[in-house]
Amino acid sequence: MTSICRALFFLSLLCFSSLSAFAEDESSGLSMNHYKDSCPQAEEIIKEQVQLLYKRHKNTAFSWLRNIFHDCFVESCDASLLLDSTRRTLSEKETDRSFGMRNFRYIETIKEALERECPGVVSCSDILILSARDGILSVGGPYIPLKTGRRDGRKSRADILEQHLPDHNESMNAVLQRFANIGINTPGVVALLGAHSVGRTHCVKLVHRLYPEVDPALNPQHVEHMLHKCPDAIPDPKAVQYVRNDRGTPMKLDNNYYRNILDNKGLLIVDHQLATDKRTKPFVKKMAKNQDYFFKEFARAITILSENNPLTGTKGEIRKQCNLANKIH
Repeated sequence: MTSICRALFFLSLLCFSSLSAFAEDESSGLSMNHYKDSCPQAEEIIKEQVQLLYKRHKNTAFSWLRNIFHDCFVESCDASLLLDSTRRTLSEKETDRSFGMRNFRYIETIKEALERECPGVVSCSDILILSARDGILSVGGPYIPLKTGRRDGRKSRADILEQHLPDHNESMNAVLQRFANIGINTPGVVALLGAHSVGRTHCVKLVHRLYPEVDPALNPQHVEHMLHKCPDAIPDPKAVQYVRNDRGTPMKLDNNYYRNILDNKGLLIVDHQLATDKRTKPFVKKMAKNQDYFFKEFARAITILSENNPLTGTKGEIRKQCNLANKIH
């Protein structure tokens, strides 16, 4: 009898533990396949649109990836990044920190396709997250299962953007602390910065490493290429002057970035620091050798970023247009 009671006791503990874990998992209000009943085709529509847009405009994939970083880092993944400026409020996407960001209009293209299928159901913040997921896949990155169920914020956070968003000229102490504030550890930071494997950097962001004197930390062979692409000490922000982040595989998310920065070919200060700081260098070297490890840590960090303080339940709204908050009647 005693053994039976003991078995029942442990069984009850197991059930309680399982229920607690389930409750914890659902506490954010997000879930996998949130739209399975309300808009069963939602994720497929987003995937189709991302693929179609990528075929027409290859740089959209880089935009989707940058969107998740700029939106989710600033307090919440609530699509505040997408809001236009108003007479009273500056838009996040029009601040200096959003320099070079583009293709916001294509988010609206995806939203319109969803509105035709399921009006007023799918949030712009979920579109932003899922387009990033599918964009990562388009450039050769891993498929990352991400939860949905976010709702959209009603205000821009341009006034507090600097308090949250890491800067590529900050010390590694500051960068690691900003990521830690949202739960991303050191290998996660190293992996997320691997997104610099794709796309390009405008000369405005890197000329301080070339003029008036070349940063001695840069690989001399790479300097020649950088000077060719950025011949002016004060480049025109509107001019198409940029350097590819990775000359070898510029359109592919891979671990070539880590080999480049170990060879002193990182374009930004943060790239150089990543390869030299004793806290990050071991992970850089590991990811340079092992792409599977890079992808694993990248997927984990993207998941954490995508679940940063979402609006769910009755908070926020489902915008009709991603660049405008709904009118309150």
